[in-house]
Amino acid sequence: MLKPNMNIRNMTAGDYDAVYALWINTPGMSLNGIDDSRQGIEKYLNRNPGTCFVAEEDGLIRGVILSGHDGRRGYIHHTAVDALYRRRGIGKALLDAALGALKREGIHKAALVVFTDNAAGNAFWEKNGFTLRDKLFYRNKVIDGECEARLQ
Repeated sequence: MLKPNMNIRNMTAGDYDAVYALWINTPGMSLNGIDDSRQGIEKYLNRNPGTCFVAEEDGLIRGVILSGHDGRRGYIHHTAVDALYRRRGIGKALLDAALGALKREGIHKAALVVFTDNAAGNAFWEKNGFTLRDKLFYRNKVIDGECEARLQ
């Protein structure tokens, strides 16, 4: 259960530095220099203004979840909770906020990608009802050749 001073609220562009610091200090996360840059995240937030959330305690960000949709399917990205604040319901509260926001926008199903070696992340998603799709391959293609090197 969340402490009374823990607040789940919509993420803003002003949260970027604190969120980025959380991401880079979370094992199992992978970021790239384009999509996860300040400009990339601002673009994502502008496109998905009501579906991305942070957990804040005493003015400090302790967790984050990005979610958005393409009009028919929801997607969850870059969910992280500060390791010192895990097992307090923060991840679940963030997930509930994101899924509730997607549902209000008429989205009925959400998908996400987790690295196979991210045991904590995979356990969290499994516990929260996300099933493994073992008959799928996840594929990427860089469409801006000039940016390819920054995506590694």
